[in-house]
Amino acid sequence: MGKKNSGFNIIREDSTTHGGYHTGTLNISNLSAILVDGDEAHIDLGLIHAKSKAERGIKFSSDPKDVPKEGNPKDYWVVWVAIDRKEEGPYYAGLTACSMTVNREARRGWKNLAEHVNRMDDALKRRIKVAGLDDQHKGALKRLLIENNSEWWENASQELKSALTTADEK
Repeated sequence: MGKKNSGFNIIREDSTTHGGYHTGTLNISNLSAILVDGDEAHIDLGLIHAKSKAERGIKFSSDPKDVPKEGNPKDYWVVWVAIDRKEEGPYYAGLTACSMTVNREARRGWKNLAEHVNRMDDALKRRIKVAGLDDQHKGALKRLLIENNSEWWENASQELKSALTTADEK
């Protein structure tokens, strides 16, 4: 049986974003995306280019009122995870979350694209911003991160671990 694919991007040591032609671009080679749906979370790299399973075939608006209430609209959390390396080894370094709503029946959705880009940038800058997640979402995300690679979880900062601590764990 082959090696399990973690779904996370491999860290590259040859950055193309310092100075020169690529100045001002984002190097996303160490960024991954997770879709959190209630108590379930899964890696979906399609989120990076707005082509996840949840987003395909949906016309997005910047106004949440454009998403019809009838037809079972669903709220999701898009979580951006940056992986970095330190002396102890790779670790979850940046973690940010932003919401979106999808009404599959109406083929309409809402997300704040500027917020998604800013949270992606924050994750790449090793920031932790998950204040909007409730305990159910935090638990799903934490389980996925640990199951994906417990060593990366152990090497993560206390700030990141604390941000995903649920009320029943305190």
